[in-house]
Amino acid sequence: MAVLLISTLLLLISSSSNHWVCSSSYVEDACSVTRYQDLCIRSLSSFSRTAKSSPSKWARAGVSVTLSESKNTTQFLVRMLQDKEFSGPGTNRNRIALSDCVECFREAVDELHRSLALLRNLLDGAADFEAQMADLTTWVGAALTDQDTCLDGFRDREQVSVKSKSKSSMKMVRRRVRRVGYIMSNALALITRLASAGLA
Repeated sequence: MAVLLISTLLLLISSSSNHWVCSSSYVEDACSVTRYQDLCIRSLSSFSRTAKSSPSKWARAGVSVTLSESKNTTQFLVRMLQDKEFSGPGTNRNRIALSDCVECFREAVDELHRSLALLRNLLDGAADFEAQMADLTTWVGAALTDQDTCLDGFRDREQVSVKSKSKSSMKMVRRRVRRVGYIMSNALALITRLASAGLA
Protein backbone atom coordinates (compact mmCIF):
# COMPACT_ATOMS: atom_id res chain seq x y z
CA MET A 1 0.00 0.00 0.00
CA ALA A 2 2.81 2.37 0.95
CA VAL A 3 4.66 1.58 -2.28
CA LEU A 4 1.52 2.30 -4.31
CA LEU A 5 1.02 5.63 -2.52
CA ILE A 6 4.63 6.66 -3.12
CA SER A 7 4.38 5.66 -6.80
CA THR A 8 1.20 7.70 -7.20
CA LEU A 9 2.81 10.76 -5.56
CA LEU A 10 5.88 10.46 -7.78
CA LEU A 11 3.65 10.22 -10.85
CA LEU A 12 1.74 13.34 -9.83
CA ILE A 13 4.96 15.25 -9.16
CA SER A 14 6.39 14.17 -12.51
CA SER A 15 3.20 15.19 -14.32
CA SER A 16 3.16 18.58 -12.59
CA SER A 17 6.83 19.10 -13.43
CA ASN A 18 6.28 18.24 -17.10
CA HIS A 19 3.32 20.64 -17.26
CA TRP A 20 5.43 23.44 -15.77
CA VAL A 21 8.23 22.79 -18.28
CA CYS A 22 5.75 22.88 -21.20
CA SER A 23 4.14 26.09 -19.93
CA SER A 24 7.56 27.66 -19.43
CA SER A 25 8.57 26.62 -22.94
CA TYR A 26 5.46 28.22 -24.49
CA VAL A 27 5.99 31.63 -22.90
CA GLU A 28 9.74 31.60 -23.53
CA ASP A 29 9.14 30.83 -27.20
CA ALA A 30 6.52 33.59 -27.49
CA CYS A 31 8.75 36.13 -25.73
CA SER A 32 11.83 35.27 -27.79
CA VAL A 33 10.77 37.90 -30.35
CA THR A 34 10.51 40.70 -27.77
CA ARG A 35 13.15 43.19 -26.72
CA TYR A 36 12.50 42.88 -22.97
CA GLN A 37 12.27 39.12 -22.67
CA ASP A 38 12.54 38.73 -18.90
CA LEU A 39 9.74 41.24 -18.36
CA CYS A 40 7.71 39.54 -21.09
CA ILE A 41 8.05 36.13 -19.44
CA ARG A 42 7.14 37.49 -16.00
CA SER A 43 4.10 39.41 -17.23
CA LEU A 44 2.72 36.75 -19.60
CA SER A 45 3.59 33.40 -17.97
CA SER A 46 0.05 33.00 -16.61
CA PHE A 47 -1.27 32.82 -20.21
CA SER A 48 0.80 29.76 -21.15
CA ARG A 49 -1.95 27.19 -20.57
CA THR A 50 -4.40 28.98 -22.86
CA ALA A 51 -2.11 30.62 -25.43
CA LYS A 52 0.29 27.69 -25.97
CA SER A 53 1.74 28.11 -29.49
CA SER A 54 -0.90 30.51 -30.85
CA PRO A 55 0.57 33.83 -32.09
CA SER A 56 -2.89 35.46 -32.03
CA LYS A 57 -3.48 34.47 -28.39
CA TRP A 58 -0.05 35.69 -27.35
CA ALA A 59 -0.63 39.00 -29.14
CA ARG A 60 -3.98 39.31 -27.37
CA ALA A 61 -2.33 38.49 -24.03
CA GLY A 62 0.37 41.09 -24.66
CA VAL A 63 -2.14 43.83 -25.45
CA SER A 64 -4.38 42.79 -22.53
CA VAL A 65 -1.51 43.08 -20.04
CA THR A 66 -0.41 46.37 -21.62
CA LEU A 67 -3.93 47.77 -21.31
CA SER A 68 -4.15 46.75 -17.66
CA GLU A 69 -0.74 48.26 -16.87
CA SER A 70 -1.64 51.47 -18.72
CA LYS A 71 -4.91 51.83 -16.79
CA ASN A 72 -3.10 51.29 -13.49
CA THR A 73 -0.45 53.82 -14.44
CA THR A 74 -3.10 56.38 -15.41
CA GLN A 75 -4.71 56.00 -11.98
CA PHE A 76 -1.29 56.27 -10.34
CA LEU A 77 -0.54 59.50 -12.24
CA VAL A 78 -3.92 60.99 -11.28
CA ARG A 79 -3.22 60.24 -7.60
CA MET A 80 0.20 61.85 -7.90
CA LEU A 81 -1.35 64.91 -9.52
CA GLN A 82 -3.77 65.26 -6.59
CA ASP A 83 -1.01 64.91 -3.99
CA LYS A 84 -0.35 68.09 -2.00
CA GLU A 85 3.33 67.59 -2.76
CA PHE A 86 2.62 68.99 -6.22
CA SER A 87 0.34 71.85 -5.24
CA GLY A 88 2.81 74.16 -3.52
CA PRO A 89 5.17 76.86 -4.82
CA GLY A 90 7.79 75.71 -7.31
CA THR A 91 5.87 72.61 -8.35
CA ASN A 92 4.07 74.02 -11.37
CA ARG A 93 6.45 72.49 -13.91
CA ASN A 94 6.00 69.03 -12.45
CA ARG A 95 2.23 69.46 -12.29
CA ILE A 96 2.20 70.35 -15.99
CA ALA A 97 4.31 67.29 -16.78
CA LEU A 98 2.00 65.02 -14.76
CA SER A 99 -1.14 66.53 -16.28
CA ASP A 100 0.21 66.10 -19.82
CA CYS A 101 1.20 62.54 -18.95
CA VAL A 102 -2.32 61.69 -17.73
CA GLU A 103 -3.73 62.86 -21.07
CA CYS A 104 -1.12 60.84 -22.98
CA PHE A 105 -2.01 57.69 -21.06
CA ARG A 106 -5.73 58.21 -21.48
CA GLU A 107 -5.17 58.34 -25.23
CA ALA A 108 -3.00 55.23 -25.01
CA VAL A 109 -5.72 53.38 -23.09
CA ASP A 110 -8.26 54.24 -25.82
CA GLU A 111 -5.90 52.95 -28.51
CA LEU A 112 -5.23 49.76 -26.58
CA HIS A 113 -8.96 49.16 -25.99
CA ARG A 114 -9.45 49.42 -29.75
CA SER A 115 -6.55 47.03 -30.37
CA LEU A 116 -7.83 44.41 -27.93
CA ALA A 117 -11.33 44.54 -29.42
CA LEU A 118 -9.85 43.95 -32.88
CA LEU A 119 -7.70 41.04 -31.66
CA ARG A 120 -10.84 39.37 -30.33
CA ASN A 121 -12.46 39.53 -33.76
CA LEU A 122 -9.72 38.78 -36.26
CA LEU A 123 -10.79 37.84 -39.79
CA ASP A 124 -9.10 35.03 -41.66
CA GLY A 125 -9.24 36.48 -45.20
CA ALA A 126 -5.82 37.58 -46.43
CA ALA A 127 -6.81 41.16 -47.32
CA ASP A 128 -8.85 41.62 -44.14
CA PHE A 129 -6.09 40.18 -41.97
CA GLU A 130 -3.44 42.41 -43.53
CA ALA A 131 -5.59 45.49 -42.96
CA GLN A 132 -6.24 44.49 -39.36
CA MET A 133 -2.54 43.98 -38.71
CA ALA A 134 -1.85 47.43 -40.13
CA ASP A 135 -4.47 48.93 -37.77
CA LEU A 136 -3.05 47.06 -34.77
CA THR A 137 0.50 48.17 -35.54
CA THR A 138 -0.70 51.77 -35.90
CA TRP A 139 -2.72 51.81 -32.68
CA VAL A 140 -0.19 50.07 -30.42
CA GLY A 141 2.59 52.12 -32.03
CA ALA A 142 0.59 55.27 -31.23
CA ALA A 143 0.18 54.12 -27.61
CA LEU A 144 3.96 53.66 -27.42
CA THR A 145 4.41 57.17 -28.83
CA ASP A 146 2.02 58.52 -26.16
CA GLN A 147 4.13 56.86 -23.47
CA ASP A 148 7.31 58.34 -24.95
CA THR A 149 5.71 61.80 -25.16
CA CYS A 150 4.84 61.51 -21.48
CA LEU A 151 8.41 60.55 -20.66
CA ASP A 152 9.76 63.46 -22.72
CA GLY A 153 7.86 65.85 -20.44
CA PHE A 154 9.78 64.54 -17.45
CA ARG A 155 13.12 64.51 -19.27
CA ASP A 156 12.66 68.22 -20.01
CA ARG A 157 12.31 68.86 -16.27
CA GLU A 158 15.08 66.61 -14.96
CA GLN A 159 17.47 69.54 -14.57
CA VAL A 160 14.91 71.75 -12.82
CA SER A 161 15.73 72.39 -9.17
CA VAL A 162 12.98 70.91 -6.98
CA LYS A 163 12.63 69.72 -3.40
CA SER A 164 14.31 66.36 -2.76
CA LYS A 165 10.96 64.69 -1.96
CA SER A 166 9.45 65.88 -5.25
CA LYS A 167 12.56 64.81 -7.12
CA SER A 168 12.26 61.33 -5.61
CA SER A 169 8.59 61.15 -6.57
CA MET A 170 9.31 62.19 -10.14
CA LYS A 171 11.98 59.49 -10.41
CA MET A 172 9.38 56.96 -9.28
CA VAL A 173 6.95 58.26 -11.92
CA ARG A 174 9.59 57.98 -14.64
CA ARG A 175 10.39 54.40 -13.64
CA ARG A 176 6.71 53.47 -13.73
CA VAL A 177 6.14 55.10 -17.11
CA ARG A 178 9.31 53.60 -18.56
CA ARG A 179 8.26 50.10 -17.47
CA VAL A 180 4.91 50.46 -19.24
CA GLY A 181 6.82 51.46 -22.37
CA TYR A 182 8.79 48.22 -22.20
CA ILE A 183 5.56 46.22 -21.91
CA MET A 184 4.06 48.13 -24.85
CA SER A 185 7.17 47.41 -26.91
CA ASN A 186 6.81 43.70 -26.14
CA ALA A 187 3.14 43.74 -27.17
CA LEU A 188 4.06 45.38 -30.46
CA ALA A 189 6.66 42.66 -31.10
CA LEU A 190 4.03 39.97 -30.48
CA ILE A 191 1.70 41.69 -32.97
CA THR A 192 4.53 41.80 -35.52
CA ARG A 193 5.02 38.08 -35.00
CA LEU A 194 1.31 37.47 -35.53
CA ALA A 195 1.39 39.52 -38.73
CA SER A 196 4.21 37.30 -40.04
CA ALA A 197 2.73 33.97 -38.88
CA GLY A 198 -0.91 34.58 -39.78
CA LEU A 199 -3.90 32.93 -38.13
CA ALA A 200 -3.11 29.37 -39.27
